[in-house]
Amino acid sequence: MKCTLQGTPRLPAFSVDGDFVIGGVFSIHYKQHTVINNYTTKPEPLRCTGSLLSHQLHYSRTIIYALEEINNSTDLLPGIKLGYQIYDSCASVPVAILESFQLSNGLDPVFYKDSNCSQSGAMMAVVGESGSTPSISMSRILSSLLIPQVSHAASCACLSDKQQFPTFFRTIPSDQFQADMLAKLVKHFGWTWIGAVRSDSDYGNNGMATFLAAAQREGICVEYSEAFYRSDSLGKIQRIADVIRRSTATVVVAFTDSGDMRVLLEELAREPPPLRQWIGSEGWVNDPHLMSFSFCEGTIGVALQHFVVPGLKDFLLDLSPNEVADSSVLTEFWEDAFNCTLTKRLDSERRVCDGTEDLKTLKNPYTDISRLRMPNLVYKAVYAIAHAIHNAVCEETNLTTQCDKNIQIESKQVLSELKKVKFSLNGYTVSFDANGDPVAFYELVNWQKSESEVIEVVTVGYYDASLPQGQEFQINKNLTWMEGETQVPVSVCTKSCPPGTRKVLQKGKPICCYDCIPCPEGEISNATDSPDCFPCLREFWPNAERNDCFPKPVEFLSFDEVLAIILAAFSVIGACLAIVTAVIFFHHRTTPIVRANNSELSFLLLFSLTLCFLCSLTFIGAPSEWSCMLRHTAFGITFVLCISCVLGKTIVVLMAFKATLPGSNVMKWFGPPQQRMTVVSLTVIQILICTVWLVLSPPFPIKNLTTYKEKIILECALGSAVGFWAVLGYIGLLAGFCFVLAVLARKLPDNFNEAKLITFSMLIFCAVWLTFIPAYVSSPGKFTVAVEIFAILASSFGLILCIFAPKCFIILFQPEKNTKKFLMNKN
Repeated sequence: MKCTLQGTPRLPAFSVDGDFVIGGVFSIHYKQHTVINNYTTKPEPLRCTGSLLSHQLHYSRTIIYALEEINNSTDLLPGIKLGYQIYDSCASVPVAILESFQLSNGLDPVFYKDSNCSQSGAMMAVVGESGSTPSISMSRILSSLLIPQVSHAASCACLSDKQQFPTFFRTIPSDQFQADMLAKLVKHFGWTWIGAVRSDSDYGNNGMATFLAAAQREGICVEYSEAFYRSDSLGKIQRIADVIRRSTATVVVAFTDSGDMRVLLEELAREPPPLRQWIGSEGWVNDPHLMSFSFCEGTIGVALQHFVVPGLKDFLLDLSPNEVADSSVLTEFWEDAFNCTLTKRLDSERRVCDGTEDLKTLKNPYTDISRLRMPNLVYKAVYAIAHAIHNAVCEETNLTTQCDKNIQIESKQVLSELKKVKFSLNGYTVSFDANGDPVAFYELVNWQKSESEVIEVVTVGYYDASLPQGQEFQINKNLTWMEGETQVPVSVCTKSCPPGTRKVLQKGKPICCYDCIPCPEGEISNATDSPDCFPCLREFWPNAERNDCFPKPVEFLSFDEVLAIILAAFSVIGACLAIVTAVIFFHHRTTPIVRANNSELSFLLLFSLTLCFLCSLTFIGAPSEWSCMLRHTAFGITFVLCISCVLGKTIVVLMAFKATLPGSNVMKWFGPPQQRMTVVSLTVIQILICTVWLVLSPPFPIKNLTTYKEKIILECALGSAVGFWAVLGYIGLLAGFCFVLAVLARKLPDNFNEAKLITFSMLIFCAVWLTFIPAYVSSPGKFTVAVEIFAILASSFGLILCIFAPKCFIILFQPEKNTKKFLMNKN
């Protein structure tokens, strides 16, 4: 039975037979040649067009180099030759699918027309593709046949799903890690307002979706998110370029591959390009073709780990004309590189290559391999497959390795061994986790201009997912930003709210757009961009900036204040005035004006007035438990003593007038003993009221936190308000009674009627204390105490001036009136 291949097969770009064969699929050409089929003739064979992609050619040649190295090894697969079939997918998903079928079926009938259906070498695994979208399509086919696929560049996080892609492995980290790193990078530099563009492919769409989810967790807002593909219409590319130009976000995160990014940058360069800080994924940030766009200076991005494959550089550059002529792909590359033809063709205007051409003398993307990072991932993929085959067909015995090239193994055995592969390669460990992914390690790179004004890629940090949380991300070099600046650019929707304010979201806008509202009275925020303000503790108050709480100033009527000094001075002056008056009265105690006005009550009144003046001093200074009790009780008792004396003098005047009437005998009922008893009795009543007050609910010092929000008032609480008003009420009762009696006696027909003086004094006294009550209740803080002191001093001065000043004036300056005859003269 003969096998017959249906249709026209696609021949591999590179192939070598072997005991076991490894496949490879790369986008060596830029695009597929498209034709419009008329369905009347047989379609043309699929073919590629466009220029060669030098880095994809590197990948193809890296497979060849790795397999030659393995075939010459005495430790890995000794005695076994690995072959390869490497295809060009033309960057087309349909072509990649076709080649997956061909790799699955084998091509022996194509090469060996007369052979039977047996294969010279079974297909063990496939390396490729370079993009996520074609890799997904290939994996759907290869996984159904249990053929393992190892990609060096398909980084879509979706490929970690082993339910959908059970045979897929890769040597490049999943985009999940790349997206997390990019989000942390943006957050690290304080950018909360960014733009986002992506390739409209599995790589771009899945990568950007993962990034946006990570960015949201980091509190980053996206102004716009646009998707495009290199084959989109010019109008769509222009629209996306206009979105970038009009945006307010300074930072643009681009999750694209290099081909798509080139199209976008070319459109942006048509007009003066916008000043933007580009953040790039590994799909384009290391592409040397894109570094010609000078406005991208300062780009920061994620690059794969730099890994030098020993001997690979020399192998890539060591091509001879004879070797090139055996491959149509290498022939095309060679003729484009040197602008000559290897064979004389009439339709070509190029010269014939003379054999002196040397790749090492050229400077083009193929020869510039200093920045290449992806070939080492291809190299690792080939070695991983080789180790899996080795474990399936070789046995280790007595320090020797025996391999059987005739053993019949299937690709599913290689798949099983590939899951367990773990080996070291040039100092780097190669292994796969349960999802077929390697340990994620990225380099952070920055586009910086060299001294020759050429943009170069400089490694400035790294990201290692194997490190503990919070330590994965490191920057160890200075960065260059857009336009060569050294300062980190700012990209925020709203500038940060300083301490002392809080964020209020703007209606209908992302959470990064907000207004900064000052904290309300009594509250602070001590962090930048605080969402809330917090009240200070009761005894604390915000500073002027409202970013910290300080102890409230404590306020009381202190002795070092001007107001307190003035009141204390008047208090001392009043006391001295009372003492001086007492001295004058004592010196002239035998004179008629002193004797006629009950000298004993006068001296007792002057003593009580002295105490009244001095008791006001107890109201000055910081309140204490004892001072609070003393100030109110001393004030109440001394004023009752004072009013009792005045009341006694008033009664004496009335009784004295009654005694002058014929047959009157009233003075014997109100002589000196009765006067003393009256003063003592009235004072004892006040003492009892104060005692009950002090025993049941005495005054005590408090910190008043309610009158003023911004300061503490130290004051004396009344304890029992009933006790306080009982004391004042009793004083008022005596003062009112005394006032009434003095009014009744004011027109007695003496030349010197003391009742008039008492009337004026009590009028002043009552007026002062009636005014005191509303002033006391309404005065805030320390002014409450000042009002009380003022009332004490005013009433005391009223008494001493109205009662004693006229008498002292006569004693000192009008002694001729200080006679019994003058006093008894009735006008």
